[in-house]
Amino acid sequence: MGWQLFVALRYLTSKHKEKFISIISLISVLGVTVGVAALIVVIAVMSGFDNDLREKMIGTNAHIVVEAEYGVTPSDEMLSKITETPHVLAASFYLHGQALIRSKENVTGVIVKGIDPVREENVSKIKAYITKGSVDLKDDGVIIGSELASRLKLKPGDAVSLVSPSDTRGEKFKVAGIFTSGMYEYDMNLVYLDIKKAQELFAAPKLVSGISIRADDALNVLTIKNELRKKLGPEFTVRTWMDMNKNLIAALKLEKTVMFLILTLIVIVACLNIASALIMTVLEKTKDIGILKAIGASNENIMAIFAMEGALIGSLGTALGTALGMTLCWCLKTYKFINLPQEIYYIDKLPVKLELQDVSLIIISSLLISLIATIYPAYKASKLDPREALRYE
Repeated sequence: MGWQLFVALRYLTSKHKEKFISIISLISVLGVTVGVAALIVVIAVMSGFDNDLREKMIGTNAHIVVEAEYGVTPSDEMLSKITETPHVLAASFYLHGQALIRSKENVTGVIVKGIDPVREENVSKIKAYITKGSVDLKDDGVIIGSELASRLKLKPGDAVSLVSPSDTRGEKFKVAGIFTSGMYEYDMNLVYLDIKKAQELFAAPKLVSGISIRADDALNVLTIKNELRKKLGPEFTVRTWMDMNKNLIAALKLEKTVMFLILTLIVIVACLNIASALIMTVLEKTKDIGILKAIGASNENIMAIFAMEGALIGSLGTALGTALGMTLCWCLKTYKFINLPQEIYYIDKLPVKLELQDVSLIIISSLLISLIATIYPAYKASKLDPREALRYE
């Protein structure tokens, strides 16, 4: 197909009698460029938000939790059975329940989570999230979220009381640290304390709520989940972080898909311009088509010429759009010149994550749409009768 490509390149680069055709071709290239660049940037930003949110979800919580309907009796044997499972890095018991936290005249409801401070550091990112104070839960220490601390006007060293359904008189504690996870729900409602103190607060001296587990890969937890279900039996419920946040994850996935489809319309509109430019080129090159067919070019050869010309326009626009989109993503990620209101998003800069599979899908989609746009003009050119084309020449 060497000569067909040569002719297609000549038609694309040569001066047209009608300058309007060249303008349409240029608009087609620019349209595809803008569409592909917009797709790459928007999908990269959405992937960045998705990744950032996922990091926050699995940073505060464990990758996997094991629970039972009426609580779990903690034992070193059970912990060993879990940690010996392939791909499990660490495990820790926890106890959670609802309580009221009181500071002077202020009272609000919270979720209390009793943890083993030493083991919990290997399961979650609680230590990394501490912005004030420490993870030291000795001497009746508690760790509270930054939003809760702001609402109750608390700082490390201040005294608070926790009131549970099992202890209506309330237990006194001291704020040992303040954490910021970036998730309002956690920063406003979560309080950590030593698991033994939590057992006393909820009158459950020999029970815990479950076991938090950290895997070596947060995205490959299904295998571990199935293995633990076999090991522990039906009386235990095993849930991954995906199970616990499946509605939010599904919403983010749907939003990303819808955004991809909407922005693809930009590329489709640009490719309609490619079809328009090719139709006008066919009308302008009627004589050339007649000569080519007269000297032996087949319908398939003529169709290939115009399909290649349209594909070249689409490929040029896609290449420029990919380069522009990736450059913009690099600039956004490196220089972070777009600021976000932190009180709304809990991140001050636009997150960007450029994924190879997303870029590949955008490039393939753009090229495919460009090729589809050439079918009708190329087909009409191939059906041109050389006698009619040359009758008046």
